[in-house]
Amino acid sequence: MEFRPMGFDAPIFHALQHILDATDETDKSSNAPTRTYVRDAKAMATTPADVKEYPNSYVFVVDMPGLKSGDIKVQVEDDNVLLISGERKREEEKEKEGVNYVRMERRVGKFMRKFVLPENANTDAISAVCQDGVLTVTVHKLPPPQPKKPKTIEVKIA
Repeated sequence: MEFRPMGFDAPIFHALQHILDATDETDKSSNAPTRTYVRDAKAMATTPADVKEYPNSYVFVVDMPGLKSGDIKVQVEDDNVLLISGERKREEEKEKEGVNYVRMERRVGKFMRKFVLPENANTDAISAVCQDGVLTVTVHKLPPPQPKKPKTIEVKIA
């Protein structure tokens, strides 16, 4: 089975960023994407993930440096869409102590990834572990269906 990540590659991300910048400068038209859509697209484009297939499971690996388990949400939508989301917040204690940022390169804000799961994914057997800043979500596979045995029909004599 093939996974279809619902993310965006870099050229689309840059186009969406351009649209976001343009909506800030001009009046909103009915054809322009909503700010929420652009924000979600940006969150998906900036959350890289590795997907591995094992004989009995699928494993999703996402870097989550500095996040606690309460900052990360793993859900299944529409019975076959794995959603990994959350928000990375800026440390505010340092600003209160009079420390100013000279440079800010670490990403803050919402993150999200969606994956359409294959038909053999067991959505009732999903586990998620975050260790050393790496989230690992394991989706077990359903056992293969048993081949149907031929059914014998008794032939009656009329």
